[in-house]
Amino acid sequence: MSSNPLLDTAGLPLFDQIKPEHVTPAVDVLLAEAEAALDKVTGPDVPPDYDALSLLLDVTTEKLGRAWGAVGHLNAVADTPELRAAYNENLPRLTEFHTRLGSDERLYAKYKALVVSPEGQRLSPPRARALDNALRGFVLGGAELKGEAKARYAAIQEEQAALSQAFSEHVMDATDAFSHYASLDELAGVPQDVIDATRAAAQAEGKDGHKLTLHMPCYLPVMQYATHRPLRETLYRAYATRASEFGPAERDNSALMQKLLALRQEEAQLLGYANFADVSLVPKMAQTPHQVMEFLRDLAKRARPYAQKDMDELRTFAKDHLGLPDLQAWDTAFASEKLKEARYAFSDQEVKQYFTEPTVLKGLFGLIETLFEVQIKPDTAPVWHDTVRFFRIERAGALVGQFYLDPYARPGKRPGAWMDDVRGRWKRPDNGQTQTPVAHLVCNYAAGVCGKPALLTHDDVTTLFHEFGHGLHHMLTQVEDIGVAGISGVEWDAVELPSQFMENFCWEWAVVQQLTHHVDTGESLPLELFAKMIAAKNFQSGMMTLRQIEFSLFDMRLHAEPGNDQRVQQVVDEVRLEVAVNIPPAFNRFQHSFSHIFSGGYSAGYYSYKWAEVLSADAYAAFEEAATPETGVLNAEVGRRYRQAILEAGGSRSAMDNFKAFRGREPSIDALLRHQGMA
Repeated sequence: MSSNPLLDTAGLPLFDQIKPEHVTPAVDVLLAEAEAALDKVTGPDVPPDYDALSLLLDVTTEKLGRAWGAVGHLNAVADTPELRAAYNENLPRLTEFHTRLGSDERLYAKYKALVVSPEGQRLSPPRARALDNALRGFVLGGAELKGEAKARYAAIQEEQAALSQAFSEHVMDATDAFSHYASLDELAGVPQDVIDATRAAAQAEGKDGHKLTLHMPCYLPVMQYATHRPLRETLYRAYATRASEFGPAERDNSALMQKLLALRQEEAQLLGYANFADVSLVPKMAQTPHQVMEFLRDLAKRARPYAQKDMDELRTFAKDHLGLPDLQAWDTAFASEKLKEARYAFSDQEVKQYFTEPTVLKGLFGLIETLFEVQIKPDTAPVWHDTVRFFRIERAGALVGQFYLDPYARPGKRPGAWMDDVRGRWKRPDNGQTQTPVAHLVCNYAAGVCGKPALLTHDDVTTLFHEFGHGLHHMLTQVEDIGVAGISGVEWDAVELPSQFMENFCWEWAVVQQLTHHVDTGESLPLELFAKMIAAKNFQSGMMTLRQIEFSLFDMRLHAEPGNDQRVQQVVDEVRLEVAVNIPPAFNRFQHSFSHIFSGGYSAGYYSYKWAEVLSADAYAAFEEAATPETGVLNAEVGRRYRQAILEAGGSRSAMDNFKAFRGREPSIDALLRHQGMA
């Protein structure tokens, strides 16, 4: 066992050594250690003392969490049948332990005794908040349930974990399974870098033509630029029906969604709530499902006139200029791109030539260094793929945090982009040392081809900045209590504040100049082209806002209205009739790949993106208000206040208190509406 890399948690994960056969033996050992710690800490010899509880229990559960986190991460970015089997074999064991831990009456009693003890009254504010969160977690974890109800609650958790994992696997497998081999003629209009990449992909398989897939670096440019309408329809149908009844039965997520929703409703009732949305909102900023839906409907009412205008213009343009009197779903991205080119005289493809990956990263790092008074340097660590890079963040020569960057799409890697933690900041009770945080930053843009660097669309750049915002929230924290350091303990509907905040810098001329370097000429993006981008910034923002509201309202209604497990498609249809100006075709099954709410933790929480956008836009407005001709928005003094009030404070106080510490008041929706051209 000494050679098992998953048991070596002294430093960084040994990603280059971890193999599927290591998983079960490591879990055996780490679960046994955690079980022993739980037995000891709940016994009579351990007092209800914060440090004593943390030394015994947090140290072992953190070690278990880091090892299992490494396995889960590899399952998401380097999936193989063997690793998937090992992960799925052990997932029920981890779920069962954590469910039991979170509902242990003896442990709950120790925490309650700590609260009323003299020591409990003297806890620092971060520790007091961590303790409050823990007590709330026990209640939501079923600690107050008895007998059959408690057993049923535990069974529900295991079943949900397995179903969520299966949902995610079906989406990944359905995405990976599709391929279409197109001729060069069919790819008329498609950018050359995509043509080169798809040709190389076909050649690697010894096949003729061009291999098209549903991965975003291929799918999106084909939908935007291919003039061959039947090709766009082929790809759209495949993408919009992934993991549904229109594909292989073994990858159909229909029954999984029904079962997950039914189990969530049952869980809510066991805990004494009317619906799962009520449970989901307990640790969030929003108070009730009604409040969330009022917020969404109010925003929809404000956005709808702009969205209707967007849609009417698109239909008119498609009919008059593209010969498409019957605009279909597979035409929308294509017609939108053509309309944008006609109106603003530029294309996303033209802009993409300037955003070379090395220059984007250099500019991003420079921005972070200027605003947050840190230095970012290359570092070394074992990695899972040869395209993964590793960096360290320092302040005045001292290590603050580290991160892995896994930028490119590839088979066996989950679609999308995300930040995940490797370990959190923590003054460890076992050695008194402060453990520095480490993060994963994962994207899925296209790697460079033909010896050229990767070229990013402006959307790719914005996504990269978004994930870095999450990473900075995790890595720049100065809180040393693990339960409330960084993103831990932050209300879920505020956790998008730092990520969406960072996106704003992608629209600042002073920043964009530092992000761009033409792939052929080496020139920065011309001001004339940037001016066109700014003019087009809110192109179809009404439609995009309604789309996010559609997803959010669908999610909240699914979880707030018991019985909707049997009406998933009807709820989709009802929400679209209420808010959408562009109804997809009847065969569209977007919900079957809506991983955010069925396997990503956003159930009854997808509204967080719009909710936190209010916070992030208002936070960014502080930089706009302090802008000067010399520095623009890159004001280090405002950056320091933002860092200290929000990033460094993490979950050690409420998100509203953090926001008010920065802005001196509660947030206003005005900045969001102004940023999106809907003021």
